[in-house]
Amino acid sequence: MNRTIEVEKDRRGFMKVIFNRPEKRNAVNYRLMDELETVLAEAADDDEVKMLVLTGAGNQAFCSGGDLSEFQDLYTEEAAFTMLSRMGRILHTLAVFPKPTLAFINGSAIGGGCEIATACDFRLAKSGVKLGFVQGTLGITTGWGGGSLLVEKIPGQKALKLLMDANIHNAEEAQRFGFIDEIVGEEDWADFAENLLRRETGVLAAYKKLLVNKWLESGLKGRMEAEIRECAKLWASDAHHAAVSRFLSKKK
Repeated sequence: MNRTIEVEKDRRGFMKVIFNRPEKRNAVNYRLMDELETVLAEAADDDEVKMLVLTGAGNQAFCSGGDLSEFQDLYTEEAAFTMLSRMGRILHTLAVFPKPTLAFINGSAIGGGCEIATACDFRLAKSGVKLGFVQGTLGITTGWGGGSLLVEKIPGQKALKLLMDANIHNAEEAQRFGFIDEIVGEEDWADFAENLLRRETGVLAAYKKLLVNKWLESGLKGRMEAEIRECAKLWASDAHHAAVSRFLSKKK
């Protein structure tokens, strides 16, 4: 059975973490959560890893968020909260990861895919790729804590626009919002990474710690948990279940 997370280590010091469900547009399911948890724990303790690079298998999608075909049977608030909070803990781990992290958005990033990218320190994207916090079109809010992360990464009013309009944007538009740091070619993200990897591991870790300490002191984890609880309430609503049914029927 193929792994849902593929890992490639590079001698320059970065570890590429690849979401490997191209047949599902690299959507997150329970198995991917299991494997991502393991990879993050191992990478944190691996002295050879100076940076994480997250990307998607193939060239169609970075990550299309949660796999609704697997999560559609979560009807109650508590059932939804169990799944959402687990992925929320993984995103918090990624956000406070002790080494720099980079999302190379090589294809569409939808819903939770944008939340994962937001948890990374840097976001690079191929020209023209589509991305959006589309959760509002399904009658819910960001469910993994990505909204709380987004208001830490870009100005508040721009974050609210991206979250509230729930639209799909191209990479160039997202760069104007401040969400995307650079538009790059298929392999050009490595140039960005190499500029950082020239520095000693201790230097990179010390600067990352400045950011992590700020988030710990400001209660980021608690804010993410409160956000997830709000999403769980909306997940149990008739509006959300109807939206999911419409979405899944379109895919048949």
